[in-house]
Amino acid sequence: MKIVIIGGTGLIGSKTAVRLRNKGHEVVAASPNTGVNTITGEGLTEALVGAQVVIDLANAPSWEDKAVLEFFETSGRNLLAAEADAGVKLHIALSIVGTDRLPENGYFRAKLAQERLIKESPIPYTIVHSTQFFEFLKGIADEATVGTITRLSPAAFQPIASDDVADTMAEVALGNPLNGMIEIAGPERAPMNVIIARYLKAANDPRTVEADVHARYFGSELNDQSIVPGNGARIGKIGFEDWFRQSQQPK
Repeated sequence: MKIVIIGGTGLIGSKTAVRLRNKGHEVVAASPNTGVNTITGEGLTEALVGAQVVIDLANAPSWEDKAVLEFFETSGRNLLAAEADAGVKLHIALSIVGTDRLPENGYFRAKLAQERLIKESPIPYTIVHSTQFFEFLKGIADEATVGTITRLSPAAFQPIASDDVADTMAEVALGNPLNGMIEIAGPERAPMNVIIARYLKAANDPRTVEADVHARYFGSELNDQSIVPGNGARIGKIGFEDWFRQSQQPK
C-alpha cells in the first residue's frame, strides 16, 4: 500500500515512516525539503498518485496567531482537495488533546480549524489527539523560565514519548477510518511542575521550579482537565525514566 506522510521528515513523521516501511508498505516522506509543499501545492499532485492513505503531520513555521491559522487552513484545503482528486481512501491527522478546551490559545484554534476542514471533507478520516511529547519538556521549561526560576502550572499533565505516538500513527494508517477522534497519552499523570522538575533534575539542570496556578502554558492558564485525555484514551508504554534513558543514548 502507498502511504504519503506530510511532514514525513520530522520527529513523528520519520519514525512513522520507518514503522510502515518495515511492514512492507511504500512510504513517501513528503515535505518542502523533498519538493512537496502543501501551501504552494508544489509536488502535491505527483506525490499523491496511487496513494491510499495520507498522514498529515505538517507543522506551521510560525506560531503567531494569524500566521498559524492561515497555515493550517491553507495547507488543509490544498491537501484535502488533492487527496479527493487522487482518490485517497483515508486521511489521518495528528492534533492535540485539549484543542477544544483552550480557545484563547491561537495554535489550538488553528488546529481546530484544521479539524473542521477534515470533518467537512468527503474523505474518510481519523484524527489522533495526543498529549505533549516528552521531547518538548525542555522547551516548556525554557518558555516558563525567568532567570533561574521556572514557573509552571500544577495542573495535570500526561506527556507521551514520540515512539509511542509513531506506533499509534502507523497502526491507525493500517486500520479502518473512524470518522472520529482518538486520544493518546503517556502512562504517567502528575502535575506539570512536578514532571518538569523531574526532567530538569535528571538533566542536571540547576533551574528551580515553582508551582503557580496562574502560570500560562503557551498563553493559557490550565486546570486539571485542560490538556489530559478523557476516559478511553490509548495509553503509551514508555514512561519518563525509560524515555529519558533512551534519549541519552548516542544517536
